[in-house]
Amino acid sequence: MYRVLAAALFFALAVTFPASARDVPDDLSARLDAQLQANRERYGIAGQAVLVAHNGKVLYQGTSGERDPATHAPATVDSIFAAQSVAKLLTSTLVMQLVDQGKVDLDAPASRYVPALPIAWQEIRLRDFLNHSSGIAEYYERKGEHWVSKGYNGLAPDLAAALKVAGSAPMQFVPGSRVQYTQANYLVLTALLETHYGKPYPAIARERILQPLKMRSTSWGTASAPAQRAAVPYIGKDGQLQPANEDPWPNYGWGHADLQTTVGDMNRFLQALATGKLLRTATLEALWQPQKLTSGGSNFFSTGWDTTRSDGYTQVGHDGGTRVRARLGYKGTLASGYWVFVYLTNGSARNVWSSTLVESTMAVAAPGEFPHAALAERLIGYALGSDSGSEGTLRAWLRESSGIPSNELERAINATGYAIRNNLGDRPALKVFTLNTALYPTSANAWDSLAECHAALGEREIAEALYMKSKRLAKQPL
Repeated sequence: MYRVLAAALFFALAVTFPASARDVPDDLSARLDAQLQANRERYGIAGQAVLVAHNGKVLYQGTSGERDPATHAPATVDSIFAAQSVAKLLTSTLVMQLVDQGKVDLDAPASRYVPALPIAWQEIRLRDFLNHSSGIAEYYERKGEHWVSKGYNGLAPDLAAALKVAGSAPMQFVPGSRVQYTQANYLVLTALLETHYGKPYPAIARERILQPLKMRSTSWGTASAPAQRAAVPYIGKDGQLQPANEDPWPNYGWGHADLQTTVGDMNRFLQALATGKLLRTATLEALWQPQKLTSGGSNFFSTGWDTTRSDGYTQVGHDGGTRVRARLGYKGTLASGYWVFVYLTNGSARNVWSSTLVESTMAVAAPGEFPHAALAERLIGYALGSDSGSEGTLRAWLRESSGIPSNELERAINATGYAIRNNLGDRPALKVFTLNTALYPTSANAWDSLAECHAALGEREIAEALYMKSKRLAKQPL
């Protein structure tokens, strides 16, 4: 009876979704194929697999490049990629299930559910561990090419020892006041889950998420992926691809790292969340609200999900370093319609931001729904000289047709300039910052960013003159 009711509910939701994908191009597959190839050429991506879905329907699955450049084995939609910290989304979901069932309270001290936490952590709320606002220190540090826990030759041998290492370090800040991303936060959540269920973390995740959703290609640890499907991780060094040669994480770290997965499995996971198959969507929507920090402002993590609000959408997800990202976007409520974007790579020469890659697919799939992504993609083309229109045409589009409110446009262009600096270098970004000063000649912020870019290029005299101009404008009354 339950399955019948659940199916009926899902059908009712599916047929009442609004037509928010009305601007999806008819030739979407060809356009996204072209975008993947453009991304590969721009950023030196080794191999990639991408999936885009809307309201439960997969609109696109595609690949480009090689899952193993050493053997030239091509990437496929079944290739298994190292997704690293996307593992945290599974852990967060397992905790949210307990919240949904009324078995844990996020505003209670985590010590209520986790025995033998360090003394200094006894009053820290569970919510702060989820949101990286706990203030606790990390349980390892980088020494040369390896991760080492204090007092050990490598990482701590077990979960209890790792927590003891982190607990022996001074608190970094008052809990709930700031954000500092640490893996140790998720060790606390792993301990909570193992205490509650009385079994190891991987068994919990398999029983409650992987098996029900038939995520058969998802596991932990690089050795778990079949060699004939594994995408070999690479990293960019001096603009060239090199094997990443990363240390494996210990089993107790699988609640925060070392996830191996495919685009199809990540889609199953996000679709299940969006349709209430793992926990109630009303609970999700409440938990994906921003956490208010005691120092002012909002945390960009919402129950551990990297969260942005743009173009009327709540966008939640997580990255796996620079290489991969999974994102779910919805406007208002999940019942109003949702998008899924999964972008997996095995590395790029430029270590491109995974957020930039996801947004490039958003720009192609639904530019009218995601105008900020469309703006960024068009400005990247302009910076690289691949935009076919004139600068005058671009300026007119920015002012009249970008879909971004006029009071947000200067900031959006500026943000894209910084993204280009990080992903493509200072020289291409200079074009975008210069364009912004032409569009907003009285903006102190626009001139300051342009000055900063000239300074990064070693053009000190130009930079100093522009900094002075920015300061003069900043002093002028509004």
